[in-house]
Amino acid sequence: MKFSCHVEIDSPLEKVISLFDNPSNLKHWQDGFVSFERIDGKRGEVGSTAKIIYLNKGKRMELIETLMVYNLPKEITGFYHHYMMDNEMQNLFDSIENDRTRWTANIHYTRIKGIMKIFAWIAPSMFRSQVQKWMNQFKSFVEKS
Repeated sequence: MKFSCHVEIDSPLEKVISLFDNPSNLKHWQDGFVSFERIDGKRGEVGSTAKIIYLNKGKRMELIETLMVYNLPKEITGFYHHYMMDNEMQNLFDSIENDRTRWTANIHYTRIKGIMKIFAWIAPSMFRSQVQKWMNQFKSFVEKS
């Protein structure tokens, strides 16, 4: 399953990247965020890994992030592993007129299993709407900062 989402943020590219590239800011725009813990490698190093933990409806969800591309301010791409699914998320940033920034997220689910496979088939918009929701929340966070 593949899809794209985007948002235009009323803030210059440099500020957007500064806030996006700081894991301590995840709590401000990702619902259920609990922690970000580096496992291996240095921040910004391709191949580095981190554990990201969320609480979703009282249940713990753990993702392992592997950094695939780190070419800021233009792109940061990660591979995310969960026991029920794997996906790649490419984040592209472009400066647009009047100190605005366009953030495009291209998502590619490469493996989905169990009940999540059924959700992906019946309601693929559920996956897209979650990404768009977090992007909109990031936009609000940046514009208020």
